[in-house]
Amino acid sequence: MSARRLFPVVGTVVACALIAPPAYADVDLGSGNEGAKVTQEGSNSGGTLESRITFSGSTSGGGGNTSGSLKPVGNWTPPACWYEPRSAEEFAKYIEDMYETTVNAPGQHSYAKTSAGKTREKYKDGEYENYNLEKKDEGNWWVAVQDEDRWMEPEAQVCDREPFWVENGDVPDVENAVTPQVLAELAYNRVQLPTTEVTLAPTETTKVNLPTWAWLDKAKFKEVSVTASLNAGGVNVQATTTAKPVSLTLEPGTDDAETHPASGECTINDDGSIGEPYARGKAEETPPCGITYLRSSGNGTFELQATVTWEITWTGTGGAGGDLPDGTFGNDQEVVVQEIQSVNR
Repeated sequence: MSARRLFPVVGTVVACALIAPPAYADVDLGSGNEGAKVTQEGSNSGGTLESRITFSGSTSGGGGNTSGSLKPVGNWTPPACWYEPRSAEEFAKYIEDMYETTVNAPGQHSYAKTSAGKTREKYKDGEYENYNLEKKDEGNWWVAVQDEDRWMEPEAQVCDREPFWVENGDVPDVENAVTPQVLAELAYNRVQLPTTEVTLAPTETTKVNLPTWAWLDKAKFKEVSVTASLNAGGVNVQATTTAKPVSLTLEPGTDDAETHPASGECTINDDGSIGEPYARGKAEETPPCGITYLRSSGNGTFELQATVTWEITWTGTGGAGGDLPDGTFGNDQEVVVQEIQSVNR
């Protein structure tokens, strides 16, 4: 499991106070956060609140034979930012700690101190009264969160609404507020997949015009899933995103080759395997999944690209669920192709 970073975005006036100065300290919001606390690197270094979303299942760092993440088919990508709830006490502590850290930091710029002061004034003594602490049982603050791996992307900057108050039972009127579907989309980004290394026959070196059989073991390519959960600010939702392998696409690494089938896409078998293992006596047969190279790789190799397509579905709190865009993951394999040598006597 690991956490995402959360930034209370409070508009142009206070953005520098909450994000820019490198002197900010990390702030702990109490129990419930899983994953290590980290400080963002680069020019935007600053104190952060950890996201309360936790991930479990086939995630990075979870051990096992996993090596890569899904690449969505098409132009869709999981959200790079979203909104999460915080209690009045948590929000007040963050703003107060941020203010104290900023104004007392040696060498801190005056504009940062001024901006931090305006932020504190707005939520403590201005538009709101003492962080709505007297209403703490009636609602929560919702604040913007950025994916820690994508915070420099333009998509991570669209959650630019200032922290806002939401009464209990109301649905936040803002895009990307955490819902089961948003959690499912975030889990999509955390699914880790097994290495896509197909078994080939012949194994080390194949021959020109000799069919090369390719297959994936059914025991290795099974459904994988990641569950994302949020229990904070009176919101308790979760979603499980499941990836199911459906096909293998082979790209020989040269135009001088034929794929089997001709499309290069080998569909999954009923038992979960892809392709068919080579058996003695089938050297001249056309494999259900494989490649016939039409020329030698010379002193080098061809880079065979083997890519598995995964079908993605999700289920969530309250019976929610549906489909998400298919994803792919693959890698290259070096293939040596030699001319068949004949001996004349």
